[in-house]
Amino acid sequence: MRIQLVAATAALVMVSGAALAQSTVIVQEQAPAVTGSTVVVPGEVRTYVMEQSVPSVAYEGEVVVGAPLPETVEVHTVDGYNDYAYTVVNERRVLVNPQTRTVIQVLD
Repeated sequence: MRIQLVAATAALVMVSGAALAQSTVIVQEQAPAVTGSTVVVPGEVRTYVMEQSVPSVAYEGEVVVGAPLPETVEVHTVDGYNDYAYTVVNERRVLVNPQTRTVIQVLD
């Protein structure tokens, strides 16, 4: 009887511990997810940027992920997604962090 009571108590503790562990969920929306060296952006952001008609800016430097764009390059916000901005540089669409002006992704 005592072994059954101990086993039942242990099972109850394990189940309640699992339930408590599942009660807290942290969700971070809109921020880019990084997998390795690739940034995964919401499909809506990519679609929005690809559909916009903005003039291309000529830029002598190389546009690479992680490099900031100079203040002379105008960036445009993505409606509904404050963590993303975009521009077109040398005929290539570029996703940019609007706070740092750092290139997040070059879209092809």
